[in-house]
Amino acid sequence: MIPSTPTPELTVSVIIPVYNGGENFRRCLSSLRQAVPYPHEVIVVADGDTDSSWRVAQEFGARVIRVPESEGPAKARNLGAIVAQGEIIFFVDADVEIYPDTIAKVAATFNQEPDLAALIGSYDDTPGASNFLSQYRNLLHHYTHQTSSEEAFTFWGACGAIRRDIFLEVGCFYETWRNRIEDIELGCRLKQAGYTIKLDKTLQVKHLKRWEALSMLKADFFYRALPWTDLILSNRQVANDLNLKLSNRISVVLVYTLLAALAATWWWSSAVIAVFGLSLALVVINAPVYQFFYEKRGLKFAISTIFWHWLYYGYSGLAFAIGIVRHSLKNRQWSIRAFEKSSFSDLTANYGSILASMLAEAVAPSAFALLVASQCL
Repeated sequence: MIPSTPTPELTVSVIIPVYNGGENFRRCLSSLRQAVPYPHEVIVVADGDTDSSWRVAQEFGARVIRVPESEGPAKARNLGAIVAQGEIIFFVDADVEIYPDTIAKVAATFNQEPDLAALIGSYDDTPGASNFLSQYRNLLHHYTHQTSSEEAFTFWGACGAIRRDIFLEVGCFYETWRNRIEDIELGCRLKQAGYTIKLDKTLQVKHLKRWEALSMLKADFFYRALPWTDLILSNRQVANDLNLKLSNRISVVLVYTLLAALAATWWWSSAVIAVFGLSLALVVINAPVYQFFYEKRGLKFAISTIFWHWLYYGYSGLAFAIGIVRHSLKNRQWSIRAFEKSSFSDLTANYGSILASMLAEAVAPSAFALLVASQCL
């Protein structure tokens, strides 16, 4: 009997985009140094940094690519992927720490699952920054990933690995999504191409970023919610996964109904009953996450998260509404331009189809919003 030849371990290239990484970046590189086994290579793309982050990367022995001016993490990651030599590309943000066995887990998962295209993990439950908002934001992220399906519908650039040949085949990150949701958009393309993305809940990294109110709201609204809405409307689909779970959508509707009830109390005192009922409904439907906060940080912390959690639903709903208007206006302007460029004979010959197309483009976003609302209810 001929002994079976063991499958060789896949090589892993770690790619880190960095812009003025500071001490968190040094901690990121220090954690990589402790990895067993050490990755095939560590590639740092210094995206126009002004604090000499590239020098820190050189001190740690990383291969450094310098970009003169900041052009966003999508392009930085693409530049690293193009020159990478590993079979697996592992994207890591500059403000996270990996665990000693992280690289081994990534390589082992792809070895054991040859049909797997991409793999994502999650933040751990011990964030690096100790202030309330950092703890809340990162614990919410941890909870979201830990309670989601292992069959993922998105990619994640902070802790995400992908086979290099597939990454290049699908066209890398789209660089037009600068500083936004280029990783989520990549995940959509991977799924549309028939590839499998896995969420490994044991693959965790520690997030070191310190969140303050303004930075969190700005990132959530402008860099996540608005572009994510554009992506949803473009694809005409809402996966029941991660931040798009049915309970999240119902909560958005409840928050805005609650705001309407609060406004009604100025004229109708009985509306207080509705306010109480809606508030109770929001607490009940989100009880699992509040229970999670309680188990991790205690009762005071859990109660303190409720305002920020409901605020999150509020601005997510606002972003979706703004996205619908923008999407509708963009499509309508496209239809008007096409109309103006058409000759008279074209217009008379194709009057019916042109009118139907313009109506569809004007109505489709609103119809899609009603579809989402019906799914909520």
